[in-house]
Amino acid sequence: MDSSTVMESSHSEPKLILVFSGKRKSGKDYVTDVLVDRLGEDVCGVVRLSAPLKQAYAQEHGLDAEQLAGSGAYKEIYRADMISWGQARRRGDPGFFCRLATRGTRQPVWVVSDARRMSDLRWFWAEFPRQTRCIRVESGEETRKQRGWIFTPGVDDAESECGLDTGVDFHWTITNEADAPSLDEQLRPIIALAAEAARR
Repeated sequence: MDSSTVMESSHSEPKLILVFSGKRKSGKDYVTDVLVDRLGEDVCGVVRLSAPLKQAYAQEHGLDAEQLAGSGAYKEIYRADMISWGQARRRGDPGFFCRLATRGTRQPVWVVSDARRMSDLRWFWAEFPRQTRCIRVESGEETRKQRGWIFTPGVDDAESECGLDTGVDFHWTITNEADAPSLDEQLRPIIALAAEAARR
């Protein structure tokens, strides 16, 4: 039995995978939290691809994993180096963090909250071609600045922020702005699809 077969046996086969991406401070976590709240945690399992990266990086560098997982200044100190470190790991094994993040997820619908690179999407497309749907969360620069975003060289112009700006035919685009239609309205077709998938 090869390693991919072993990994596949470690979780239930999902009925639907909703892969979200977007820029920093676009509100990806907020949007996915709303989605999970509407559907329930028994239906949706949130998959954060950055979680195993931060845990492994913290362990290897003797850092506080809990603070790295937060949204405060501590993470920003190490963000650029953590990105480079993660890229080196992916060069050797593009699916490394995807496999770690999905391990143990049992719900019928997986909500991947933080896809950042084409290699992330390629892994889900290869492993789960029928189930995977891609969603982009967008907010304008002024809105992101109001949420605390500041352009950081080496971060905001790196693959982790720009890797999915082009070349992806998203199934849905969610506009997370005050003057946009409500999130409930924008998420309605996604919620309907997820609810149907969970009933299969």
